[in-house]
Amino acid sequence: MAEGYRIIGAEMSPYSVKVRSYFRYKTIPHQWILRNAESQAEYEKHAKIPVIPLVVTPEGSGIQDSTPIIDHMEKLFPEPSIHPDDPVARFMSVLIEEFGDEWGNKWMFHYRWAREVDQRASAGRIARMRAPKAGEAEHDAFAGQVRARMTGRVWFVGSSEATAPQIENGFREMLDLLEAHLATRPYLFGGRPAYGDFGLWGQLYELWKDPTTGALIEGGSPRVLDWIQRMLWPKAEGAFESWARVAPTLMPILTKQVGRLFWPWTLANEKALAEGAEEFSVQLGNDVWTQKPQKYHARSLAMVRAKYAAVTDKKDLDMILAAAGCLAGMRA
Repeated sequence: MAEGYRIIGAEMSPYSVKVRSYFRYKTIPHQWILRNAESQAEYEKHAKIPVIPLVVTPEGSGIQDSTPIIDHMEKLFPEPSIHPDDPVARFMSVLIEEFGDEWGNKWMFHYRWAREVDQRASAGRIARMRAPKAGEAEHDAFAGQVRARMTGRVWFVGSSEATAPQIENGFREMLDLLEAHLATRPYLFGGRPAYGDFGLWGQLYELWKDPTTGALIEGGSPRVLDWIQRMLWPKAEGAFESWARVAPTLMPILTKQVGRLFWPWTLANEKALAEGAEEFSVQLGNDVWTQKPQKYHARSLAMVRAKYAAVTDKKDLDMILAAAGCLAGMRA
């Protein structure tokens, strides 16, 4: 493995920076390769699906999808582990990783393309990334194309005029909950980053980089901001805490965000896919959420269920999942 790994990704991709942060924490030799015209040939050679990040191994094989990438690398580089010893904390970290990837992405994608200031900033950054040598006129034209394309795709994460208040209220609530939880620890589960940190952080990092949400974070969530910056180059600063230690401030996140919003949505999405529905609606707290089904999410839900099935003693875990509103539907 002397040659190291190659991560082909983008600074504006939450899943790319998530994997990069993991590699940095593990001190795995790697190169960060920007996905653009210069890396396209290598990308096409190894990518099986059109997503980033793509990790090219020293042996010349390609791995895609941030969660399977981390799961694969954790088997090769088990220390320092990103999984708490406490079995309940360990699975809650898995659940938060999934929540970050799937529900946190709704915050990120919605805010990035909802307002003119964010649209212009994001489209301009993408255009510069993909065509760094373009002249001003070419850059402006390309940025306009990116903006038009991306603002027309917000439906994919369920963003609409009807759901916008739900997404934005939920994000602001999450900032308050995270701020309280991170008041006494550097990472979600104690003194070192866990699986859940990487999934949630990728989305929060992108939100911090965008104008509207960056102002919200910097203006009112200093501990969240510290965590975002800490996770750029994470390191072990202490041990994982037990579930009993993290529960007082982590359970509100699980009950108000994961159990009340994300888990009912994921089960409704799965049902809609199974029934071949073009659209589905589900009650989330006091609001009704309506969107087209997300096909990929059925696969990630299956991975969560497989990890739940692997827990040998589920007595305490099931009790806490039930209290959080996440037990129903956990078994396939």
